[in-house]
Amino acid sequence: MTRILPTAARGIVSVAALAAFAAALHAQAPTASTPVRRQVPAAATSPAERAAIDRAIAAVFPSLVRVSVVYMDQQGGREVKGMSSGSGTIISADGYVVTNHHVTGRPRRIVCTLSTREEVPAELIGTDPLADIAVLKLRPETPTVYKAARFGDSSKLARGQTVLAMGSPLALSQSVTLGIVSNPEMIMPQTLGGGGDDNLLDGEDVGMIVRWIGHDASIWPGNSGGPLVNLAGEIVGVNEISYGLGGAIPSNLARAIADALIKDGHVKRAWTGLELQPRLSNDARPGALVSWVAENSPAGTAGLRAGDVLVRVNSTAIDAQFAEQLPPVNQSLLSLPIGKPATLVVRRGAGDVTLTVTPTERPAALAVPVEVRNMGVVVANITPFEAREMARGNTDGVRIVSMRNGGPSDQAKPNLRRNDVIVEVEGQPVKDAAELQTRTKAALGSTGRAKVLVGFDRGRDRYATVVEVGDPVVEDPPREAKKAWVPVNVQVLTPPLAERLGLKGKTGVRVTRVLDPATPLRVGDVILAIDNEPVRASAANEEDLFAGAIRRYKTGTQVALTVFRDGKEAPVQVTLGTSPSQPREMRRYDDPIFEFRVRDVAEVDREDPTLAGAKGVVVESVAVRGWASLGRLNGGDVILALDGKAVADIADFEARMKDIHTRKPSAVVFEIRRGIRTMFIEIEPAWK
Repeated sequence: MTRILPTAARGIVSVAALAAFAAALHAQAPTASTPVRRQVPAAATSPAERAAIDRAIAAVFPSLVRVSVVYMDQQGGREVKGMSSGSGTIISADGYVVTNHHVTGRPRRIVCTLSTREEVPAELIGTDPLADIAVLKLRPETPTVYKAARFGDSSKLARGQTVLAMGSPLALSQSVTLGIVSNPEMIMPQTLGGGGDDNLLDGEDVGMIVRWIGHDASIWPGNSGGPLVNLAGEIVGVNEISYGLGGAIPSNLARAIADALIKDGHVKRAWTGLELQPRLSNDARPGALVSWVAENSPAGTAGLRAGDVLVRVNSTAIDAQFAEQLPPVNQSLLSLPIGKPATLVVRRGAGDVTLTVTPTERPAALAVPVEVRNMGVVVANITPFEAREMARGNTDGVRIVSMRNGGPSDQAKPNLRRNDVIVEVEGQPVKDAAELQTRTKAALGSTGRAKVLVGFDRGRDRYATVVEVGDPVVEDPPREAKKAWVPVNVQVLTPPLAERLGLKGKTGVRVTRVLDPATPLRVGDVILAIDNEPVRASAANEEDLFAGAIRRYKTGTQVALTVFRDGKEAPVQVTLGTSPSQPREMRRYDDPIFEFRVRDVAEVDREDPTLAGAKGVVVESVAVRGWASLGRLNGGDVILALDGKAVADIADFEARMKDIHTRKPSAVVFEIRRGIRTMFIEIEPAWK
């Protein structure tokens, strides 16, 4: 497929040549901040056209929505979440919305912002990566009748016709830009990245069936899924791509896909096993060249061969002299009745051959990845298309999509790798991801960890390895032995500092902070000796010499410190306290759902004035692109309260989080301290 516009503002999918081409064009373009943009002088807009533009905006703009998505992806052997936004259009009074497949992705949560700025939750009804069309359903709290936009006939579009692009560029509020149709049958040429594995959307080549409506109305990331509108106020396209010119999926195709998704939740297509290309330049007769026939496919069984020229499908004549003619031909094959014989006429040599092909239902190109946490991998079922590409005889097994570095599968010997196919666990066959999860869970038993024999294919070889499956265990660290301590922070008395303070030739440490107001020491005191034994610190990095000397005493011992204060030396009696607890000694809790780690507040933490007196738990780490990360919880935050109730300690926090896992509320509110401020973070997990 062509490069999808970083549409949902997730990030641009780029090709080097395409990016350079787009950059050159965009360098000449105005910014997207102007509500309505024309590529022609303003004087060229007649009063009649201005009135038509106003009517078209009034007809469609109330149906425009911004689509905000929390989606699931995979990375490093774990499921990760991300946020993106795109556009969509309400197409029915009861709240169906058409948008792009790549806007919704694999959603965990969808919220649509209406033209009135009202936010309404939405549900994914169905999605189709081959056409890059998805349908949502608005789910308001109370029944609502929505203003719906209507589809127009995209086949009537002509070059130079005025069109409007509506949407939410860069996730900003809804906007409208103005342009003309540049090419109503645009394809992505090979020189700009057309074709190739890097141009696929969930394994599907959108350009196989789509000829885009090329137009020069300005669109940006976030416009994807929004409508292209004619001056009659009709949807004539669904904006999808941008590489200088915008590209919209024709409304006739988008409407058919949307209807199928609303009816069945997915699009049923026929599969014959044929791949076509434009006929060769030395063949002047009509037809489309058969470039490949899948083995054991309906077409292969019927006797079609690579090199045949397809000239007729049932009563429809076929011709593809140019690449622009291929998408309609592919559409005609994909729309054949599934399971019903079809007559295909091919030119073979000097004559025509008539063959009967019975299409089967076309499967998905790729399966949705699944995290298997106790193995530290993300896997996917093998589709028939993948099995054929991998030269496997069937779809049994699961393919490793990604792995967690240092996880159980990575530490196995031999270790598993990306694209290995797991086929057995403990001698039992594994046909799919659900079976893998069942078998590993059974192997764990009540202990939560087990060494499991795993069989896997790597290329044509069958390997075996032992994987120690189980969730990571956070063990409470041992408490360290308490040492004697003077509750002050110090700096070394360097020779230049000693000379300036009138202590030339002396060594020791200077008090920079008093941590316990009960101590007789003051900021600015210079400690020269402990029980008449000099503190031999003179280099800036020797601060610990003082603490080390103190640690040789027992807690509670009274020592005499020789202190230089107010221009003279004097003994100061200090009773040694107990060293404060350190963060490394604290109990910890890892939350597997929200994906963050917390610990008890250590005594040494309270040396920070912003944490003095704080109760709760300290956030040590937050997994990238987990629920906590999405809610903007940060490492170093102190969680003070959970759903309005104060957090006492790590045990209290762990018990309440486990209760939340059981109850599965729609949102959890964390009250946190970040620096000197407190704030409230609302995390909204989409429970599986």
